Order: sequence, then structure tokens, then C-alpha cells
Amino acid sequence: MQKTYRLENLSCTSCAAKFEKNVRALPEINTVNLNFGASKLTVDGNVSIAELEKAGAFDHIRVYPEKAQVEHVPFYKRRQTIETVISFILLVIGTFISFQTSETDPRAIGLFGASIAVGGYGMFWTGIKNLSKLQFDMKTLMTIAIIGAVIIGEWREGAVVVFLFAVSEALESFSMNKARQSIRGLMDLAPARALIQRNGELLELDTEEIEIGDVLIVKPGQKIAMDGTVQRGASSVNQAAITGESIPVSKEQGDEVFAGTLNEEGALEIHVTKRVEDTTIAKIIHLVEEAQAEKAPSQKFVDRFAKYYTPAIIAIAFLVAIVPGVVTGNWELWVYQGLAVLVVGCPCALVVSTPVAIVTAIGNAARQGVLIKGGIHLEETGRIQAIAFDKTGTLTKGYPEMTDVFAEPGYTKDEVVKIAASVEAMSQHPLARAITVQADKIYDHEDFQSLTGKGASAIVNGIRVFVGSLNWAEEEGFRIPQQYRKLQESGKSVMAVFSQMELIGAIGVADAVRSESPDIIRTLKNLGIRRTIMLTGDHPATANAIGESIGMTDIRAGLMPEDKLSAVKDLQKTYGRVAMVGDGINDAPALAASSIGIAMGGAGTDAALETADIALMADDLEKLPYTIRLSRKTLRIIKENIIFALGLKIIALLLIIPGWLTLWIAIFADMGATLLVILNALRLVKVQK
Repeated sequence: MQKTYRLENLSCTSCAAKFEKNVRALPEINTVNLNFGASKLTVDGNVSIAELEKAGAFDHIRVYPEKAQVEHVPFYKRRQTIETVISFILLVIGTFISFQTSETDPRAIGLFGASIAVGGYGMFWTGIKNLSKLQFDMKTLMTIAIIGAVIIGEWREGAVVVFLFAVSEALESFSMNKARQSIRGLMDLAPARALIQRNGELLELDTEEIEIGDVLIVKPGQKIAMDGTVQRGASSVNQAAITGESIPVSKEQGDEVFAGTLNEEGALEIHVTKRVEDTTIAKIIHLVEEAQAEKAPSQKFVDRFAKYYTPAIIAIAFLVAIVPGVVTGNWELWVYQGLAVLVVGCPCALVVSTPVAIVTAIGNAARQGVLIKGGIHLEETGRIQAIAFDKTGTLTKGYPEMTDVFAEPGYTKDEVVKIAASVEAMSQHPLARAITVQADKIYDHEDFQSLTGKGASAIVNGIRVFVGSLNWAEEEGFRIPQQYRKLQESGKSVMAVFSQMELIGAIGVADAVRSESPDIIRTLKNLGIRRTIMLTGDHPATANAIGESIGMTDIRAGLMPEDKLSAVKDLQKTYGRVAMVGDGINDAPALAASSIGIAMGGAGTDAALETADIALMADDLEKLPYTIRLSRKTLRIIKENIIFALGLKIIALLLIIPGWLTLWIAIFADMGATLLVILNALRLVKVQK
């Protein structure tokens, strides 16, 4: 039976690997999957929480059921923090006594020994067990070094090393928990219980017990617990948790709402459409956790490098201890130097340099309403050179709007709109709606008729009026003004308004460009995107007019879905990595073929979540420059982290040559590098839209 658990105190990748190995060795275990980024364990087999915690006892790993409400202990109250503080106090008192007398004062040695015991007993216990199995991780190497320091009489230095290691471990745990807060925040968004109306009764139920078809009652100020559609009531709903939108969205009967969003004003009755495990927020959490578990290319490189790096460091430490000792006869000095090499050479900072950056960046993106489905996609986005865009619904609003009005002598523009709206009032055509929504009133009308391919007519104020194509008006004997033709040539749909006796005017309608599109294209160019390409099935005249107004570098029109696919492949031959931005449905072939498929999410639609590598959950194109900035900063931070991790160690190892490398310098180099890469990665938390 497969079960999923949440883990606490999982802050080290090597410890995670060891924990997974221990769990795999338990009896009656079939499969084990440990997600370090999400701090989550999935096991298939008959196992208890006590057995799992025993497998993780070496690092105080705590195990909780997935749905359990875990009480997070503040940093200052954690046992690890308290032990570190006590260790420090003993170290300070011992140092004070040793300065007053000497380092060989039994009282000072006793205090240093107590400091080592309090701050390092867990490390020693694990290190000795590892040593018996010839497993060389950080705690094994530290144990050897501390024992060596004590043997050669360096009690104070041994205590300093234990204290610094304890501080580092505590801060590393704190930092990793900080990096994972985005997932915890998502998990806590939706209420665990909700008020349900079922069979005429009001019941307060756990969300797991709520069924499709139930009616969810949500009062003002409450969070919505389940996905559904509004059955009764109207309100504004803050959807920032799902889409990243800062402005609440108006909801009324028939509108879709999402679990984890906040009902701000009116009471709502919501028809539940999904079970708790299928809600949009549940899918987002699942996809974010999967993304954080997936190893990015740079992480795979680091893992391969570390595989050979660790044995090489052990060999170097052995040679440093033996060869100069044989040559000089000063065994104490060079064995000490060899122990310091073991400490400084531990690959802890190196192996954590990439995953902490990936975990932080993907979590930050999720909070901003951008779902990135894995480290590989995060890195690829940072390297793209060209972006192809679908037009309709991506660069444009996806529905027609009235843009121009012409009035012939004897009429005002306002009258032309009212007359046309009176004719189109009964029409279901999208172009008709573009006109009717702009009229503040309509005239008396009757006898509506629709003529396929031409337009529509109706009797308005007793006169038959026609609204339709310019060709239709021309067929009826009217001379079409040149300005009407020019508007049509610019790519807009132009409808003539005329009666049997005269031409009244004309109305231009177009799929309106999103107001933010030109600024976004300029921003992308400033970020270094070499080409922005619009791919559309529209007529070339329409496409060119819209593309030029937005500032696209390339416009390809009259494309079927298979043509968009071919266009993306051609662009990849020219520019290498190419992203495709579309609606996640019509553009599926092109999204799949591109280096990075980016779906306009439409408030978290299933198609967007399932189709693309990245989903912009709020259908907000302004998130695209943010995503590229985040990806590029992540790549930069990963490179910086690898340089920090290796650079500090190389500098410390060079101190061997003059014999200056000490244990406390070694621990500063190793733990300092680890903390540096974690803190550097946490800068990604601050990347904003």
C-alpha cells in the first residue's frame, strides 16, 4: 500500500540519500521515492512511522502523515539551537579559564570536552557508525578530525570546530526550511473543513468527505475550500493564491471559483465540481513538488562531479598525512593537516549549490502565479534567444472590440452605434456583441434577419436597416468611401451601416491588442531576446497591422496548427533555443516542439497545466519577463554557488603548502561555503514581477 509522508529536519542532500537507503532496507518495502526539495517521502509497503523515524534517527528526521497539521517549532526553540547555545557558553567559559591559566588546565579541558559532547554527540554517534561501515560523509570526516584533535591535545580547537559545525547545521536547516516555505504556504491555503449543504442539511465536513455535486456555503471573509461554480450569490474573490493577480475578480452565477481563494464581500453558494485531490491548488502543489524533485542539468553535472571528487579528496588527505610525515618525520603536524583536508574537502556545499536554488526559484514562481514544471525548464528558459507567440488570446484579448466609427453627413457617431446595435441586438455573432456592448441605448426594433456571409438586418424605428460587409453595401449600389477601404486594409473587420435609401456610416471591429503587449515586447528585447515572432492563422494584412503595432520582429500569418509546428522547428534551426507562448490547446503541437512551451493559463485551466512546460496561471503576459529574469538569475546564482563552493575549498587547500591549514579554518571553509551558497540561493525569494 502506497503512503505519503511529510518530513522535518531534512536539510542535507547526502543525509536525504542515506535516509532513503535506510528506508529501502526496511522489510516489506517495495518502492521508495524521496523528494528532497519538497521534504516528502512516498513508500509502497507495510511500514510504521516509528520505523521510518528510526531509519532517520541519525539526523533527527521526523515523519508525519501527509495530511497532518504539523506544528512548526520556532528556530530559537529547537533542540539543535539550544544545544548549540549551551556548547558556545561552555566554550567561552573554557576559553576564558585557559587564557587566565593555560590550555592544559583540567577545568578548561573539562569545559572544552563538555562543549564538544553537548554540541557534537549526535554527530559523533552517526560518524562512528558510518566509520564502522566505511561510509565517508561529512559527519564521518568531522568525527575523525575531532578525535584526532583531542588525541594531539587540541581540545579548544576541537571545541571551536564542533561549535561552528553545530551553528552551520542549525542555519542550514533554517535556510532549507525557508526555501520550502512556498510549498507549505500553498498547502495551507485551502481550509481543511468547510460548510456543506447536502439533502437540505447544513454539515461541517473535512474536505476529503465533500463530494462532487455538494453545495459549498462560503461567507464573506472566508476562504473557498473546493473548486466549483457559483450557484447563487455575487462577490469579489481574491485569486492571488492561484493566479498571482493582485486585484480581486468579480464572481456571479455560473462563474468558476478555485479552492484556496478568498471570498471578500458577498455570501456564495458554490456547486462543487472537483474532489479535494483534483482541485487546481492540489494539482499546482503536486506539480510544484514534482518540479522541485526533478534534477536540472547543472545538478546532474554536480552530482557526477561529486561522485569522483569525494574519493579524490580522501586520497589527497591520506597523501598529505603520510608523504610529508615520512619525509620530515613531523607526524603530528601532517596528520593534523590531513585531518583538516578531510574537513575542508567535504562536498556538502557543492551538492547543495544547485538544488537549493531550484527549490527556491520554483517556489517563488508558484507564489507569483507562474508554474514551472522542473529545473530543466527553469534553466532552459534562462537560455532562450527567441520567443514565438500565438496572436489570439495571447498578444490580443481574444475577442473583438469596436475600434472605429464613421458617420455620414446627417448622423453622429453615437447615432451610428445605436442604430447598428439595434439591428444586432438579437444576433449571437461575436462581431455583433462588440457593437451592442458599446451602445448606451438601442431604438425600437423588429423583424431581425440574418443573411449568412453578408450580415444582418432589422426594422429600426420603422425603417429597414442593414449591417454587414462593405461588399454587400457595394452590391446594393452604394459607393464605399476610401477611408472605409483603408481601415479594412489595415486588418480590421469593417461593417457598413445602411438603409435602402442611404449609407449611414461604418463601424470597425478588431481583436483588440492587450494594452500591455507592446511594453512586454520592448521589455523582452531589453532583456536580450533577439527575436519575437508572431504566429497566427489570420489574414496577412490583419497580422501585419497588429504585429507592427506591438513591435514584433517577425510576423508569420495564414498558419494552420501544423504550419506553426513547422515554423517553430525552423526557428530552432536558426536561433537554437526557442520558446512558444500560446493558449495551451490550439497551439499544442507548437508548444510541444518548442524548447520551452509557455501556456497562457486562463486562471489555471487543466489544459494549461497539462500541456506546457510553464503555465502563466493568471493569463497575464506580464509574468513572462518576470519568468525570464527569474530563470536567468537562477542560472547566474547556480554558477556563483559552484564557484563559491569550489573556490573557498581550493583557497583553503592551498594553505597546506605553508602548513597554515587548521581545523577551524577547514570548518570555516566548508561550512562557510555551504551557508554562502544557501544564502546566495535565497536571494531568489526576492525576485518580483
